[in-house]
Amino acid sequence: MPAPKISKACYVLSEALVEIRDVNFAYDSRPILKGINMSFPKGRLIAIMGLSGCGKTTLLRHIGGVLKPTKGYVKVDGQVIHELDQDGLYRMRRKMGMLFQFGALFTDMTVFDNVAFQMREHTDLPEEIIRDLVMMKLHAVGLYGTQNLMPAELSGGMARRVALARTIALDPMLIMYDEPFAGLDPISLTVVGQLIRRLNDALGATSIVVTHDVQESLKIVDYIYFVSDGAIIAEGTADDIRASGEAFVHQFVYGEMDGPIPFHYPAGDFNLDLGVKDQRGAA
Repeated sequence: MPAPKISKACYVLSEALVEIRDVNFAYDSRPILKGINMSFPKGRLIAIMGLSGCGKTTLLRHIGGVLKPTKGYVKVDGQVIHELDQDGLYRMRRKMGMLFQFGALFTDMTVFDNVAFQMREHTDLPEEIIRDLVMMKLHAVGLYGTQNLMPAELSGGMARRVALARTIALDPMLIMYDEPFAGLDPISLTVVGQLIRRLNDALGATSIVVTHDVQESLKIVDYIYFVSDGAIIAEGTADDIRASGEAFVHQFVYGEMDGPIPFHYPAGDFNLDLGVKDQRGAA
């Protein structure tokens, strides 16, 4: 299912579930995020793309209240996350779902118990209701019948789908995906991508996908933010991104070797190191 069309103007004016305003963050004295402004409207699926280490996962950790910005704020459902007390943050996180890279299933639990875990931890539902809900979540990701298997008995794609079923166990209003396509074969990648789109629409949730996988993401998302060196360098719909004149974005989207993203590690002159030429540049 292709992502629904949405204009940039309509996107900006949509009611936001998550707002990031002028967020700066540094580890020690090293800047990681630099004046980030983002808006994530209700019911939309948004991707954050960029090279490893550019600040994508750090943004998710700010949204989840794990990190506090050194400047600016992150607001979720009208509340500034870093101003919440422990009880308020706990209640907010119950409304969120998180799919970690590689799934992070509990290896000593069955598929059923993995999916049921949050229901048992965060609700007082009777076990018979939990059973029905788990079966519904597994059916939603195409894995009804796997409830008694252990994670070691699953393929990589199946494990990722179980993790997705666990992520939506409490019908979250906000779902965050950290590299959901990493390590998947082409078929599993497409299946997971389409599930993310369908579940977002079925739940009416807001979904944020941090990913390197450009082509699959452009098929399913409503909007994309490109981050480089802790700052937003481009944003827009899939069509906007494909047509971007920003050199970094063009190279990233089309996988080209030549561009601002260097192939070689920054170092001295290789020929000079070998003694092929002297320090004046003469061979």
